[in-house]
Amino acid sequence: VANVIATHDNELPLRDESFDLVTCRHPIMSWWTEIARVLEPGGAYVAQHVGAGSGHELTSWFMGPQPVSMARHHDRARRAATAVGLDVVDLRAERLPMTFDDVGAVIYFLRLVIWIVPEFSVERYRDRLRALHDQIEHAGPFRATSVRFLIEARKPN
Repeated sequence: VANVIATHDNELPLRDESFDLVTCRHPIMSWWTEIARVLEPGGAYVAQHVGAGSGHELTSWFMGPQPVSMARHHDRARRAATAVGLDVVDLRAERLPMTFDDVGAVIYFLRLVIWIVPEFSVERYRDRLRALHDQIEHAGPFRATSVRFLIEARKPN
């Protein structure tokens, strides 16, 4: 078991073919070449990634309409894994509901998941928070979508 952070040039400080399993949860970026390098033949990469457009409704509420980047799309991950010689044996994408019953829950979430609304603060977004509070009071919970995908890729024997 190793908990590793890559160096400045994105090389993992590990020997070639030294792991039978590499796992990750919500990677900022996947260094597919390095994952393939450190996996033993037959070894697996198993991870849960944040998918394209996760929380987009919140981002748009606070920041106005924003484009959804496809950088985190599960098909892109499949192509990248395959490009370095890994076999994607399982890929499951889900769009899951997020429901916010009050503004306090939104504030807590945005302070925890800092990439949804970069530089979020109550002071900066006071007017939008007030408008969201009013909307929740009159129309019910604010609904957004969490996008996730699970990927299992194996290095051929």
